[in-house]
Amino acid sequence: METRANYVLVGAFTLAVIMGAFGFVYWFHHVGGTGERALYRIVFQGPIGGLRTGATVSFNGIRVGEVTELTLDPKDPRQALAMISVDKNTPVRADTEVTLDYQGLTGIAALSLKGGAAGAAPLAAKDGQLPTLSASSSASQDLMQAARDAIRRIDTFIADNEKSFKNSVRNIESFTDVLSRNSDKIDASIRNVETFTGALARNSEKIDRIMAGMDNMIGGPEGKGAIPDAALAIKNAADNLDKKIDGLVSDGRRTLGVIERTVKNFDENPTRLIFGGGRPANAAQPRRQQQQ
Repeated sequence: METRANYVLVGAFTLAVIMGAFGFVYWFHHVGGTGERALYRIVFQGPIGGLRTGATVSFNGIRVGEVTELTLDPKDPRQALAMISVDKNTPVRADTEVTLDYQGLTGIAALSLKGGAAGAAPLAAKDGQLPTLSASSSASQDLMQAARDAIRRIDTFIADNEKSFKNSVRNIESFTDVLSRNSDKIDASIRNVETFTGALARNSEKIDRIMAGMDNMIGGPEGKGAIPDAALAIKNAADNLDKKIDGLVSDGRRTLGVIERTVKNFDENPTRLIFGGGRPANAAQPRRQQQQ
């Protein structure tokens, strides 16, 4: 009986030591600390789901304290209040921003303080209350709630377009059915394509020679080929022909002038063509008029 009592005392003492160690660690990380503490009040304009007492408070990503109390504002049911305890040397200023950081998809939140201007005044208490920071409405947005809202909107979108989705699925089924019925033709088309590409591969050297010949005919980048040379020759011939035609036109005009004068002389004095000499008929008429 006495031995049994000793075992009970030893077990109880061991359990107490373990619990004390855990309590000390919890106190040191969540409440205690080696430096002086400063208390602040945070006002949230909305729900703060995921934030718990003992949650971490960080300043620019560095842990500086913890949340000590969460309450509702009795004057405004839309607001939630959080009390935080941070290191006294934390530079909390009047323009310090407050946000909630959610860790992954677990919904557990931590309170984050961000910067502020170097010349801003330190946050001071008013009306005998703790120094107060006001968080923006977006700071209290719960990511899980945002995800649920997004899923709800997606569900609404699917419900509103259910008929269109069914038609799309029906069209896809019809298309796959057509493919299934024409699988032999599709296989034949694929074989023809493979045959064509195989023929191209086997005759690649001939195709290269043909392309090289065409390149030589066209002239390539320098423009010196059979076709450009032929076009140049045709152009030169056309220029020469224009010059010759201009000469022929000039000769023809002179010839027509001579013929015109000859015909005119013959018309005025036909005897000149038979007897030769003499003046034209229009020159003899004045003399006859004088004799009369």
